[in-house]
Amino acid sequence: MLQMQIEALFDDPPPSYTEEHFRLFQSFKEALNEGSVRAAEPDAASPVGWRVNGWVKKGILLGFRMGAMVDMSVDARRQPFFDKSTYPVHEFTLASRVRIVPGGSSIRDGCFVGKSVTCMPPMFINAGAYVGEGTMVDSHALVGSCAQVGKNCHVSAAAQIGGVLEPVGALPVIVEDEVILGGNCGVYEGTVVKRGAVLGTGTILNRSTPVYDIVSGTVRSATDDLPLVIPENAVVVAGSRPISHGRGKEWGLSLYTPVIVKYRDAKTDLRTQLEDLLR
Repeated sequence: MLQMQIEALFDDPPPSYTEEHFRLFQSFKEALNEGSVRAAEPDAASPVGWRVNGWVKKGILLGFRMGAMVDMSVDARRQPFFDKSTYPVHEFTLASRVRIVPGGSSIRDGCFVGKSVTCMPPMFINAGAYVGEGTMVDSHALVGSCAQVGKNCHVSAAAQIGGVLEPVGALPVIVEDEVILGGNCGVYEGTVVKRGAVLGTGTILNRSTPVYDIVSGTVRSATDDLPLVIPENAVVVAGSRPISHGRGKEWGLSLYTPVIVKYRDAKTDLRTQLEDLLR
């Protein structure tokens, strides 16, 4: 019922929005906050194990259409906050069991943040995102709009998980359970990082950069129909490959490329145990 109402309102917008429309959007946003609706969800029938829920993305975009710019500042001089009325900050209570350390973090309304999540300042979680239980979002990290982050992950300092809100049919960035994203990592353009993977410091993943798996002897890349997928327990580091022709070869230049150097073992798992002590 909610899906049908959201899609109808998005696809055939009225001349003006009524109180009933705003109540509908509020119900939708509450479902996002509870995690009962998600921009993407696991799907065993999908080649990558996930499917996008385009109607949820429509609902998030609908909120931007409906909202008017308002002043939500606590103090407009010291901490200005001017945004769409439909997207205030997410409300938490002690019962939410989310640890939000003071120092300038912001979590937008319309996203799910699970119990025992730790938010280190300053960090940002955007509307439509999903962050599973026990995950740490470290300082200066970003969880973009509609990004899906699993349980017991560590999103290290300055790591960027890109948002994919449009087009509505595009799969957002997926980071499955027990993934470690090292400092200054970037995961963009609907990349899927499977369970237990580790991204070393400074690793960048997107649709245009192939990943060289020296363990299996394969090259992993996105296609027109499928995103880049990092396999379970892969340990990925930032590497380089030489340019093989032209001036680049003459000058001895290399291009950045991520490299899978190993698959997770007991020593790597020890790192996860250490992360647990910090939560």
